[in-house]
Amino acid sequence: MNERCSATCGAGNTICRCRRGELRPKGSACIKKSICHAMNVVDKFRSAAPFLLLLVLVRTIYAQNETSGTEHRSWDFSVWAAGETGEENTNSFAEAQILTAGIVVGKELTGEIGNGWRRGRLEYGFSLIPFFRQFTPQPNYGRGFEPLILRWNSSLHAKHISPYIELAGGAVRTNSNFPAGNTSTFNFTARGGGGITVSTTRRQSLDIGCRWSHISNANLGIENPEFNGIQVSLGYHFRH
Repeated sequence: MNERCSATCGAGNTICRCRRGELRPKGSACIKKSICHAMNVVDKFRSAAPFLLLLVLVRTIYAQNETSGTEHRSWDFSVWAAGETGEENTNSFAEAQILTAGIVVGKELTGEIGNGWRRGRLEYGFSLIPFFRQFTPQPNYGRGFEPLILRWNSSLHAKHISPYIELAGGAVRTNSNFPAGNTSTFNFTARGGGGITVSTTRRQSLDIGCRWSHISNANLGIENPEFNGIQVSLGYHFRH
């Protein structure tokens, strides 16, 4: 049976359809449909890019680990809270505000590796996020998790202060669509940034972080607007 191809490319939501019972147009219309189909595939896998980057980073750094197998690699237990502000449908970072809190269990994957200012330790973590609260532009509640957190704890320090960088990816489920509209209650999250750790005792510390934060549904909903913002966090760590 003949088909007619229609191609519509929209910002943040690419749709391509073929309808039965009508003639298939030739030339530019079908070329446009092929381009839109390729864009659909790229858009669906775009949210996986941070996870692929994290896996490559782990493999590269872990391969460089030349420390003794007997060197102690500590566990890291922490609680944290974070506030973020960002944009969903406008270019204003004052559009949406979110407050989250959770717990993290981490484990050092390496001893100290690298040279000079690059010397440090790689840590893997898993986070549970029992509290997710959006205040504006509409109230929303949820919870989430981050199965992949990679943290580079630098060996550089000034008295009790040392820097770190961090990348993480996970998901969040809310009680209503996030953002509002024909979107989804299930979204993927990605964040990256850094901060400082302030040691209070030999095994306890505080950390202050600032990160870029991204939330989107990877086309699970009819529409896929994105939240992009800046997150500031405060955490308390206990190492064992």
